[in-house]
Amino acid sequence: MNHDDAVIALARRAGLSPEWRDQWGRTHAVEADTLRRILRALGLGCDSPAEAADAHDRVTAQETAPTPFVTASVGEAFTLRAPAGLARLRREDGAAFDVTLDEAGPELARMRAILEPGYHLLETAGAEIVVAVAPRSGISIGDVAGGSRLWGLAAQVYGLTRTGDGGVGDFGGVATLANAAGRAGADALALSPLHAGFTADPHHFGPYSPSSRLFLNPLHADPDFVFGEERTAAAAEAAGVATARALHERAALIDWPEAAAAKLATFRALYDGFRAFDLAEPSGRLALDFAAFRAEGGALLEDHARFEALHGARFGADAFQWNWRDWPTPLRDPNSPEVSAFAAEHADEVAFHIFLQWLAARSFAAAQGAARDAGMAIGLISDLAVGMDPGGSHAWARQQDVLVGLSVGCPPDLFNADGQSWGLATFSPMALKARGFAPYLATLRASMRYAGGVRIDHAMGLTRLWLSPEGETAAHGAYLAYPADDMMRLLALESFRNSAVVVGEDLGTVPEGFRERLAAAGVAGMRILRFERDAGRFYPPSYYPADALAMTSTHDLPTTAGWWRGLDIDLRGEAFGAPVGDEAERERLERADDRERLWAAFVEAGVAEGPSPAPDDADPAVDAAVRFLAATPSKLALLPLEDALGQFEQPNLPGTTTEPPNWRRRLTEPAPDALAKPAPAARLDALNRRRSP
Repeated sequence: MNHDDAVIALARRAGLSPEWRDQWGRTHAVEADTLRRILRALGLGCDSPAEAADAHDRVTAQETAPTPFVTASVGEAFTLRAPAGLARLRREDGAAFDVTLDEAGPELARMRAILEPGYHLLETAGAEIVVAVAPRSGISIGDVAGGSRLWGLAAQVYGLTRTGDGGVGDFGGVATLANAAGRAGADALALSPLHAGFTADPHHFGPYSPSSRLFLNPLHADPDFVFGEERTAAAAEAAGVATARALHERAALIDWPEAAAAKLATFRALYDGFRAFDLAEPSGRLALDFAAFRAEGGALLEDHARFEALHGARFGADAFQWNWRDWPTPLRDPNSPEVSAFAAEHADEVAFHIFLQWLAARSFAAAQGAARDAGMAIGLISDLAVGMDPGGSHAWARQQDVLVGLSVGCPPDLFNADGQSWGLATFSPMALKARGFAPYLATLRASMRYAGGVRIDHAMGLTRLWLSPEGETAAHGAYLAYPADDMMRLLALESFRNSAVVVGEDLGTVPEGFRERLAAAGVAGMRILRFERDAGRFYPPSYYPADALAMTSTHDLPTTAGWWRGLDIDLRGEAFGAPVGDEAERERLERADDRERLWAAFVEAGVAEGPSPAPDDADPAVDAAVRFLAATPSKLALLPLEDALGQFEQPNLPGTTTEPPNWRRRLTEPAPDALAKPAPAARLDALNRRRSP
């Protein structure tokens, strides 16, 4: 076997595919050098035959090592790496039973079925094994809906407006919108990602490129929930930012650096008062709650706060030290004496960042409470990004869990000839198995803790991810397999334990059978109106499956009004310098045909009549799209707020950063006021009529 063949064999053993199939069914080989670079990032260096042989042995050792953690399904016997013979099962509820493990092969045993979901402990000869037993499926939307067909809204949190938000949408705006939508009959409000960003660098504000998915963006905190409006207003005055906050609240676009500075100054003034007055009385309500929050957060929270303090100090002093990998060597290790010394010296700054997380967490919980009080069956649905920034808190604090040096993305396809590289790090599948899936479980629990559901961005990551080495285009990448059975079971178990529905974003290149697998696990897929078609027509409402979300659009796509007008064609031309000339004209002619096809689908479905409206007359098309959504059998129809309001601008144009104002648009008035106007109110009413079967 030559060296390249050895690399390919090692790649297969490590779950890395040496070939991939594109949307047209063509098979492509991955270059051996690309495999080598990805394997190196996995900790499996193979630059020489001796290295490759050693890496192969280490993979074998991990596969054959006793495991402290296994997953199983309720009512199904399972195999585990343990000695056969007598063992003792200690269920999560405290009950204990003697059991017998049957021999199932060399160093393998078979355990009888366990009927109770939960995290149980199996004590075998010389080892303790956690057995995570999952229900057959998690809490599905159908479970919540019963015989009804539910509906909800999807909103960009940063863009919500209210008096007192300081120019960045917050949980106060979420609560107000949830209250209005719930009283109008909605059962869900899906939110843009709320993950922690970089407090020291508000220029880095993309919600899908977080520093950590375990914690929240404090800029979305509403301190009124904790301290009341008067105390928050007094803090803004004391910080000298009240006027600046009011100006930002009236702006059409978020000025992230300036608005963030004003909000953080307010939070610092609140913290100073909290430290001086509330913490001075440790038995007071707020002091006790803060102490409980800090204790519950444990090492993960402390490490995040330490990172935020360190990042502020290093980046504040030297713009070239934004990434922790450029810090002095001792500071790159979160467990080093130097980091501990810094944390002790800057204990108040570390506590301030814990204070920010406390405010954000209590705000999130209050907003979910408002949603449920308004009658929502699900309430808030959080959004779990597919990865995290490799320069962020999670990648620094838990380096052994994360594949730093590789970027998540997708392979070349019909829409992106070079593929997409999103600059995001993700978990190592080898680390997940070795650590009993602790990083994955912590991430799921963080997303479900204060919400009634979670949307998993790029849900195909439950089974495989396209990874490319840093500095390379996505075309130089490969698929890395993940332990899908384990991850699906744990997702169902956490859904069950947290009473949270799960939505999987299954758009793009979807592995064969993946959507069926999601449905079997109780995870709702997504069906987007403009994607549900073939070359000649858009599919009728009856085509939409009941166990998938029905939507008109998403944050990465044109709004219905913008698409109808063809504004997205112009926007892409401005951003990318194309299409031009004949190509632009061809796109506009195709759009004209597609408008006719979509309108014909509306007429056939009985949600519109007469000839197709002109391109500049988008409102009738938006109205028909909403009625079409209402006619689908989907258990949950989710309408983006932009379409509810008939807006033209889309929140984000993928592949761009600052050219369009991505992630910056604010509503011109509070969402409840805008939704009360005749056209939006009629759209919500059309959705509400779908509730009865």
